[in-house]
Parts: sequence; structure tokens; C-alpha cells
Amino acid sequence: MQMKRLGHVAVCVEDVSKAVQFYQNLGMKVVWQDSDWAYLKAGNDGLALMSPDYDQAGPHFGFVFNDRADIDTAYEKLKADGVKVGKIHDHRDGTASFYGRDPFGNWFEYLYEPDDLFDQESSKEEAGTVAAQTA
Repeated sequence: MQMKRLGHVAVCVEDVSKAVQFYQNLGMKVVWQDSDWAYLKAGNDGLALMSPDYDQAGPHFGFVFNDRADIDTAYEKLKADGVKVGKIHDHRDGTASFYGRDPFGNWFEYLYEPDDLFDQESSKEEAGTVAAQTA
């Protein structure tokens, strides 16, 4: 089991749209945006912006793994070590994750992220840009 990197930080914001605009102006790109949360990237680094109404997660930091099996291994190891963890979720975008708390009460997420996840998003974005330019 090997952790790839620290992948993202998730913070609460009062106004998701306003926060997205602010971070876009700093140079980040929107990967996903909904009414109650958004996800932005700069290179390999991610920022999740969550409204106070978002109930799927709270402020946390996320560690990325290369292999889906590593999530299961890490989950079982943390449970065996007495760390409080939630259940594993397989997400519709091909990722899988679970949340836990460190000994100081901070939330963390262990996340499997397929290597080509954001390459696919970039390809879709580039295809849309090319289509718009040729229309």
C-alpha cells in the first residue's frame, strides 16, 4: 500500500459561486460545480469548496492512492489500529473513498483516483473548446 500524494483540501464557504469565481481568478480550474459544492484543480492539487448545507463531508484533507485495492487495505489497517473510519464509497466517476479522523479530531479522506481521471476531464474540456471554436 502506497500513498501517492496529498490530493486536496476541503473547506467550507458561505457562497460556493462567489468562492469559485475567487479561486478561478487565482488561476484554478473548475472540475465540478453544483449548488452546494465545487471542486477545483491547479496542476495535481485540488480544492473542494463546500456550502454550510453540504452534508456529505466536512472540512478535511484528502490523500490519493493509485490502486483501488490500496483503499481496502488501508481501510482494514486503520480499523484494526482503532481509527474511527466511515464506510467505503464507490463514486460514479470511478473514484472510491472513505473518511476518518486523526487522534486530534481532524477529518481526512483516503481516495482512490484513477490515473486518467482528470485527463478524461481535460480531453472533454478541450474537445468542447475546439467544437466551440469551429462552430
